[in-house]
Amino acid sequence: MSERIITGIDVGTFYTRVVITRLVNAGGKTMPEIIGTGFAESRGLKNGYIMQADEVARSIKSAVVQAEKSANTVIKKAYLAIGSIGMEETYSHGEIIPARTDSEISDIDLEKVIQDSEERIADHIPNRRILHSIPLRYTIDNQEVLGQPTGMRGNKLEVDSLFITSFEQHIDNLINTVEKTGIFIEDDVVASPLAASFVLLKKAHKRAGCILINIGSETTSLVVYEDNIPISLKIFPVGSNDITNDIALNLRVSLEEAEKIKRGSLTNVTFTKKRLDEIVNHRLQTIFELVNDHLKKIKRDGLLPAGVFLTGGGANTQNIVDIAKNTLNLPARVANIEFTKHAKIKDTAWSVAYGLCFWGANTTEKESRVGIIKQTKTSLSSWLNQFLP
Repeated sequence: MSERIITGIDVGTFYTRVVITRLVNAGGKTMPEIIGTGFAESRGLKNGYIMQADEVARSIKSAVVQAEKSANTVIKKAYLAIGSIGMEETYSHGEIIPARTDSEISDIDLEKVIQDSEERIADHIPNRRILHSIPLRYTIDNQEVLGQPTGMRGNKLEVDSLFITSFEQHIDNLINTVEKTGIFIEDDVVASPLAASFVLLKKAHKRAGCILINIGSETTSLVVYEDNIPISLKIFPVGSNDITNDIALNLRVSLEEAEKIKRGSLTNVTFTKKRLDEIVNHRLQTIFELVNDHLKKIKRDGLLPAGVFLTGGGANTQNIVDIAKNTLNLPARVANIEFTKHAKIKDTAWSVAYGLCFWGANTTEKESRVGIIKQTKTSLSSWLNQFLP
C-alpha cells in the first residue's frame, strides 16, 4: 500500500506557505510528518481578497514547486485555508421530532436538526457560504445532553449551532485560482483560525477554555474554545502593519524605516525607547480591547482559565504578553508548535498550512461537531484526541 500524502496550502496576504506531509505511526497514533515545505511572497491580494488572480496563482505555483522539490513528490490535491476579513460567525437554533416510532434518536436525526438550524439562517446570510457547522449544545425534551444524544430517547431534539461563513464569491475565486495551478482542492476550504488551532492548542487548554489570537499583517483573528469545542471565531481588520504605520506617523519616518524600527534592526535613531514603547503599546492595547469587547459579547471575558495564546508576526512584539494579560485580565503566552522530530520548520507562521494536514489526515463519513458542508468530519473532540497530548 502506497504512503498517504497530505498537503496544506495557506494563501496569506503577504506570504503563501505550502506544507507536504506523509502519515506515519508515532506512539500508536497516526501523525502527519512534514516532508516538504514551500514559501513565496504573496502578490495580488488585499486583506485576504484576490485582486489580481494571475499574480496570486504565480505566488502559489512558486511555493508549490519549492515544496514538491523538497518532498521529492508531485502535488495533485491539497487542503486550502481561508482567513479574510469577510469571515463571520452566526448562531442558530434547530429542533425536530425524532423519526423513529420508539423515539430513539439516530444519526439521521442529528443531521436533520443541524439542517433545520441551517435553514433558519439561510435568508440572513445572502451571498455567503457555510464553511463549518458546529453543534454547541443538544437538548432532549428541554434537558441538556452531555455528549452526543445518539441512542437516547425523547419527543423533541434541539440544537444550538455555530456556523462559520464567508463570501461565496471570494471562496470560489480562491479555489479557482489555486486550481489554475493544476491542484485539486479537497473538501472546499477551512477557516484559517481553526486550522491553526489544530496544532497550536493542546487538548487540556481547549477543554478548560482558551483563546487563540493571531496578529497578522493586516488582520487579527481569534478562535475561542470551551469543552474542546470552538464556540466563537472572529476576524478584525487590524494587524501588525498598523503598528508600522503608527511608528511612521508619530516618528515622521518612512514606512521602510518604521518597519526596521519595529523589528529592532534600525539602531541609528533619535527618539527614546520610552517613546517607541508608548506608540507600540497603544496600538496593541487597541487590538486587545477589540478582542475583549468580543469576549464580553459572548460572555467569556475573564472566564477562560487556560488563557490567551498569541501567534502571528505581531506576537513577537516586545511586551505583548504583559499587555494581553492586563487588557484581557487572563493569563497569556506566545503559542508554539510541537513539530515531529525531523520537521524542517520551527516557526508558528506555518501553523495554518500544517494544521490543514492534520485536518486532512482524518477524512471520514461520520457525523460532525465541526463539519464542512461538502463532507463531514468526526466529532472534533474525538478527532483531536487522536493527535494531541
